[in-house]
Amino acid sequence: MSAWVLPDHIADVLPCEARHIEDLRRDLLDTARCYGYELVMPPLVEHLESLLTGTGEALDLQTFKLVDQLSGRSLGLRADTTPQAARIDAHLLNRQGVTRLCYCGPVLHTRPDKPHATREPLQFGAEIFGHAGLEADLETLLLALDCLGRAGVHGLSVDMAHARIVQLLLAGLPLSAPKLAQLHAALAAKDGPELASLTRELPADVRQALLSLVQLYGDSAVLAEAARALKAFPAVQQSLSELQWLAGQLKGAALSFDLADLQGYAYYSGVRFSIYAQSASDALARGGRYDEVGAVFGRKRPAAGFSLDIKALVGAVAQRALRAAVRAAWTPNDAWRAAVAQLRLQGETVVCVLPGHESEVDEFHCDRELVSVGNQWLVQAL
Repeated sequence: MSAWVLPDHIADVLPCEARHIEDLRRDLLDTARCYGYELVMPPLVEHLESLLTGTGEALDLQTFKLVDQLSGRSLGLRADTTPQAARIDAHLLNRQGVTRLCYCGPVLHTRPDKPHATREPLQFGAEIFGHAGLEADLETLLLALDCLGRAGVHGLSVDMAHARIVQLLLAGLPLSAPKLAQLHAALAAKDGPELASLTRELPADVRQALLSLVQLYGDSAVLAEAARALKAFPAVQQSLSELQWLAGQLKGAALSFDLADLQGYAYYSGVRFSIYAQSASDALARGGRYDEVGAVFGRKRPAAGFSLDIKALVGAVAQRALRAAVRAAWTPNDAWRAAVAQLRLQGETVVCVLPGHESEVDEFHCDRELVSVGNQWLVQAL
């Protein structure tokens, strides 16, 4: 095998795409800062027990593992940054009030999470810790929508669910872990016959409620229908009310609801959402409430947030125009050098054309050039 061949689902990012990714990264971080989110930069590698604590089996299988040559302990390359943000909130910042954190950096997956996906996403995310009310859930949703809007994504729609609905329906029932996993799988696949078979021995009201979830997806009318179908479970009504409140705050947004959606059921503890766009085949951002994320670090705090892959986002937005630049033929002259430096201080991109390369392709859309006029160096249009 040639030395330059990269592993499957790992790729170099070439200048044109890298420029676009970097522009998006800056826009997303600036948007988060406008909401008061502070940037953190967790390490790419951590002790394995810290990296995987409380995250569940799915993240364990996605994590590359290695041995530290200094300590002999097992290390992991992060597959998700959210647990690291929770660790920072719990142990390094240790604030009593609300903490808002954002981050942007690579994560590494042992396998692509969907066909044709990279195993090295560039994950951007934002987390808010310390507020249990729906106001934090709403802020997270609005920030995610604003980030995608700032990136130039159009035709956004939000699909919402609630992790506690199924948890509350099954609470107190003596179900084995394998049986519970089968129920979750049948619900997620909306497999009515399989679900009917799996629930034969459950209490009649629980069985009927679970079967009704398979049909409870669609627009906001689903919430009223669910309230009627699940009226025997008062605790579930609270979860439906939370979804209803958020829907009322998102006036004008395209909303849908899927009450059998169990993506990340072992991770989320409340409202969860996915944001889609007409230009993308899969969700561009996912998030919600995960109050348990910091418990394993000794500090259980309310938490909500979202994340997205900027590399995937690039494919869903139009290519941005190259920034106009200034050409400057290389000259061994102090005045020329000072003029170039001054232009760069003003924020201009100045591309020096080296001797013998005058006819090469313009990669920087140079629409002006630096020329000598009398005793001055001036910028003129090309």
